[in-house]
Amino acid sequence: MLDLKQIRDNLAEIAAGLNRRNADYTPTLQDILGLDQQQRELEAQRTQLQARSNEIGKLVGQKSKQGADPEEIAALKAEGNQLKSQLSALEPQEKEIKAEIRARLLQLPNLPSATTPIGKDETENIEVRRWGDEYKISHAVLPHWEMAEKLGILDTERSVKVAQSRFISLIGLGAALERALVSFMLDQQTRAGYVEILPPILVNSDSLLGTGQLPKFAEESFQCKDDDLWLIPTAEVPVTNFYRDEVLEAESLPIKHCAYTPCFRREAGSYGRDTKGLIRLHQFNKVELVKIVHPDQSEAEHQRLVQDAEAILQALQLPYRVVELCTGDLGFGAAKCYDLEVWLPAAGTYREISSCSNFHDFQARRASIRFKEKGKKGTQFVHTLNGSGLAIGRTMAAIVENYQQPNGSVRVPEVLQPYLKREFL
Repeated sequence: MLDLKQIRDNLAEIAAGLNRRNADYTPTLQDILGLDQQQRELEAQRTQLQARSNEIGKLVGQKSKQGADPEEIAALKAEGNQLKSQLSALEPQEKEIKAEIRARLLQLPNLPSATTPIGKDETENIEVRRWGDEYKISHAVLPHWEMAEKLGILDTERSVKVAQSRFISLIGLGAALERALVSFMLDQQTRAGYVEILPPILVNSDSLLGTGQLPKFAEESFQCKDDDLWLIPTAEVPVTNFYRDEVLEAESLPIKHCAYTPCFRREAGSYGRDTKGLIRLHQFNKVELVKIVHPDQSEAEHQRLVQDAEAILQALQLPYRVVELCTGDLGFGAAKCYDLEVWLPAAGTYREISSCSNFHDFQARRASIRFKEKGKKGTQFVHTLNGSGLAIGRTMAAIVENYQQPNGSVRVPEVLQPYLKREFL
């Protein structure tokens, strides 16, 4: 959430920053400032009325002790009652306007970082680097879903019967490979200094509000309406909100967590896209990396986050590229973002497997996560970062395609062989 004071003091600068997202936010910002002016006028009026009401209360007490004219005291009491009536009418008006201001602020996206490249959409994202040889496979490669079904490790038809489309079941070595990937990724990231956490996968509305999924993206999530609980779209939500409404000690930063969870997304608006295989599902597993950091270390920690996600792909020997997102493709809450895209040889293209975002203080303001430095007055908002380390299903898809053998088997990546106790699927 953006800072109302910053909007008030730097309207042109904030508008210019938001407008880099290829939309005109100036009218919305002006509406917010109009409401802010109304609220501040009401607040000033309320303060004056309250001061006069307090003054009258003291005068009534003094006059009563002095034995003043009863009519004079009665007039003061009548004025006091009138003031109380006015105050009781002003308070709900002010409260309503404050709520409207907050609601509109919650709909505004984050300001792009000054270093985020300007562009209209994903076609203007910038490739930063590549790793691995995406053209090393010389034989024909089946799409991962065909190969997985041929090996008997994936079942889609029965899963649709049990649930609906965009759900899958992994069987035998498929389930074992998924489990091996989860264990390997968590082992790798805990060695890199992340503290593992196994959070709830049902969260309340305040949690989704804190990380930015609500109110704008309610249609993307699955809700249990009777309980005000939602299935998480990513572990980012419970892990970041683990520290909601807290003031942390500066010495405790950075806080680094890794978390394995199932994730649930409606994938609204994606009908007809990636309907086969493991790329775009309503339910999938993921290992998430979350950092809560001092603002001064924000950019450096972002770069290390990207490297920690890359380390998984490198260990698995999967070709990939790193892409810096432009302002037109930047997520709602992100100030800066790098996507890791893994090579899928059957499709002859790269597909996103991790999105590593720096939110600056956007989520921290929504979730009220602050820190305090010794010897300094007041508190500051932390910066929050997160990224997939990695999406398990997409990693499995990349393994099945990149490790296909001419004889119809799939070789298990060397780092996973100790987990699976075998060399081939």
